[in-house]
Amino acid sequence: MHNPPNSFDTNIIVIGAGSGGLIAALIAAAVKARVTLIEKHQMGGDCLNTGCVPSKALIKSARFLHDVKNSNKYGIKSASADFEFSDVMERVQDVIKKIEPHDSVERFTGLGVDCVSGEGKIVDPWTVEVNGQKITARNIILATGARPFVPPIEGLDQVTWYTSDNVWALREQPKRFIVLGGGPIGCEMAQAFSRLGSEVTQVEMGPRIMIREDEEISSLVKEKFINEGINVLTDTKAVSCKKGAEQFLVCEQNGSTVEIPFDAMLVAIGRKPNVEGFGLEELGVTLRKNTTVETDDFLRTNFDNIYAVGDVTGPYQFTHTASHQAWYAAVNSLFGQFKKFKADYSVVPWATFTDPEVARVGLNESEAKEKNIPYEVTTYGIDDLDRAIADSEDHGFVKVLTKPGKDKILGVTIVGAHAGDLLTEFVTAMKYKLGLKKILGTIHTYPTMSEANKAVAGNWQREHAPQFILKVLERYHRWRRGTPDNSSNSTSGKESATGASSTGS
Repeated sequence: MHNPPNSFDTNIIVIGAGSGGLIAALIAAAVKARVTLIEKHQMGGDCLNTGCVPSKALIKSARFLHDVKNSNKYGIKSASADFEFSDVMERVQDVIKKIEPHDSVERFTGLGVDCVSGEGKIVDPWTVEVNGQKITARNIILATGARPFVPPIEGLDQVTWYTSDNVWALREQPKRFIVLGGGPIGCEMAQAFSRLGSEVTQVEMGPRIMIREDEEISSLVKEKFINEGINVLTDTKAVSCKKGAEQFLVCEQNGSTVEIPFDAMLVAIGRKPNVEGFGLEELGVTLRKNTTVETDDFLRTNFDNIYAVGDVTGPYQFTHTASHQAWYAAVNSLFGQFKKFKADYSVVPWATFTDPEVARVGLNESEAKEKNIPYEVTTYGIDDLDRAIADSEDHGFVKVLTKPGKDKILGVTIVGAHAGDLLTEFVTAMKYKLGLKKILGTIHTYPTMSEANKAVAGNWQREHAPQFILKVLERYHRWRRGTPDNSSNSTSGKESATGASSTGS
């Protein structure tokens, strides 16, 4: 049993300088608390160095090449691009370097954060040891993130394989590239490497890629991948790797054995929380069955003064949810004696940056059915949208789930260009309990992709138009025209039409 010290060196120690840790430290410093931020590797964490930023930079270059290859859809007969794969990968590093100052030691030191480079280990609930020095704090926030999960595949150590952590070191493009995994990372990288010129085979153990989305969305993305030349193998389980004159991934597929030759392979089948090596086990911090750190609604562990945010605790592995949790952890740790705030996951958006993009917030149909939540569906096809047609991006749709008979939004999925950006309007609406009628009544700039949001709201309104009132209005307008009301007569339609024609002449 440990007793707290009589005084503390700092108010908060944050372990990990990814998105969650940086925001927690920033909030603490902003309210003039003393905060120590410990990072053993790189400021900015996975998002800046190996995740969101480099992947989006690569996707942009790959998209440019795709547009050049398909220039005829823009009225340009032919176009070509001369490039080296190594230059593309160097651009990725240039993008990281350009964003690095946002997350740098210099910036955070200037904002009042004590930044320490080294491995932090919790030795008791109020003390962290780093570089041989012990630092005490009233509260500790764990923001140690996660790392790629690598399955125990026989022979993996004998072949050339990468994860999202080290694939950015590639400078020679693999001719035959296997992507193991059909989740967001696997899908984004499969399409990007394919567009850069690799022969890509995507291997997914489950029945479909993008398993968290509705089936029609998975099918749409899979069809797009196949049309672009990606070999998508679902219901295919990786069993082993072997190396001879060539490298092979050996898989089980529908009771048969399939051998896939490759030059390099990306393992992208999930992430594992970083809970080892900094004293949690010795201290007795409780973990869940999935090995994430267990926290309560206020993001506290089983120690009242130790909090956890981001991938190390979940339930979502998104940069933006880590930042969201960081606010709650920082405020609760500093001011919890006055009031505590429960972390709010009621409206959590996310996007997969394939082409087409897939963005979602709230429920989709699969989840609504699984949870027995009644719903109605309203859709709008983006192929009808003026701006999408002008940009030759006229594909995809907006799909909204609402409470039956009401305009209350339960969830939205958008598939198409800039889906992640378009989703924000619905995220705001759900957060502040605004229904589709409010979106319909809002002016949207013409011509923009955002009009798709208003269009789907208009579709909902038409489907829920009050038929009785419309019939009354029809009779009212007929009366205003001076046309006899023969609605009870079976031939009233013809008579009305004839009367209108005569009046018009």
